[in-house]
Amino acid sequence: MSILQFLTKVHFDFGSRRELPGELARNGVRRPMFVTDKGLIAAGVFAMAVEPLGDEARGGAIFDDTPANPTEDAVEAGHAMYCRERCDGIVAIGGGASLDLAKAIAVMCGDPAPLWEYCNRHARPRAVVDTPPLVVLPTTSGSGSEVGRSAVIIFRNGIKAGVGCPNVVKAAICDPELTLGLPRYMTAATGMDALTHCVETFCSPTVNPPADAIALDGLKRVYANIERVTQDGSDREARWNMMMGALEGAICFQKGLGAVHSMSHALGALNHHHGTLNAILLPHVIGYNRDWLADKLPPLRQAMGLPADADLARVFLDLNRRLGLPPGLQALGVEEGIFDAIADASLADNAHKTNPRPLSKQDYLALLKAAY
Repeated sequence: MSILQFLTKVHFDFGSRRELPGELARNGVRRPMFVTDKGLIAAGVFAMAVEPLGDEARGGAIFDDTPANPTEDAVEAGHAMYCRERCDGIVAIGGGASLDLAKAIAVMCGDPAPLWEYCNRHARPRAVVDTPPLVVLPTTSGSGSEVGRSAVIIFRNGIKAGVGCPNVVKAAICDPELTLGLPRYMTAATGMDALTHCVETFCSPTVNPPADAIALDGLKRVYANIERVTQDGSDREARWNMMMGALEGAICFQKGLGAVHSMSHALGALNHHHGTLNAILLPHVIGYNRDWLADKLPPLRQAMGLPADADLARVFLDLNRRLGLPPGLQALGVEEGIFDAIADASLADNAHKTNPRPLSKQDYLALLKAAY
């Protein structure tokens, strides 16, 4: 049986960042801690996001040490700042790393137990309680963390996995204007993250027709606009559609993902970029799953405007090439010697459970070699 949940309040459009003061007031936040990264501050995107707050944003507590992949250490450092500065809410501004980090910080603010005890890989995950209000403003169109059910963290034990916190975000403010200055490579890599979410959630065998429809709409938007926006980052219509597609892909996480994500989580624990890994792995997984997707491939091709006999594995390989993304794991510096450990970690990952084709360790090793 499926449980259908679509939880997060979302403001969506150009200029929607003007809703930030109202959301903070409605949630009783007088002294927020801002979670972001130094690159966004240097680029002026952080200032653009908080501009509607006026003087209220000046002198606020700013945690800008977000790693490229959020870590347990960073969560604890952010929690320490929140307590030290006596904050009463959190505003996250950035890509998936900042948003996931902020969600995990909020979890610890409610009950500062060891973070691993909240992880969905823990034998008995601790309940999330009493979290402070959290408002998030994404600045990329990729992770969909603004509506995602978890915060994905690299734990000290070397595992990259989620902290389930589906109710922690009080409001998401999705303003495509905050993505207009995103560099070309990150536009492409985060865009392929969003595309992979739409494809993998749709291919999951979990029964959820509303989520399937949302995933197909998201795929249609992302595939039609990712090359366009990578070529011209100032294209407002394309930026709007990319942000909507990213949001839609994450709404569908409740269906589960698949082998792309089980491997990208395992490899991401080594600090490789998540969207880039998804882009590299997707063609090989969709090809490997082909015989288990007889009823799924036609709607995917239709959403992408492709011929009925299009080879999606080839389509995604060619798309990566046109976007200028790495051709394989070797280009990222991944060494073949770690494949055995990555295959074991992939089998243990929750995304493995909803891959449409049952996979063994040998299957994962074959996929990793193909993607090398």
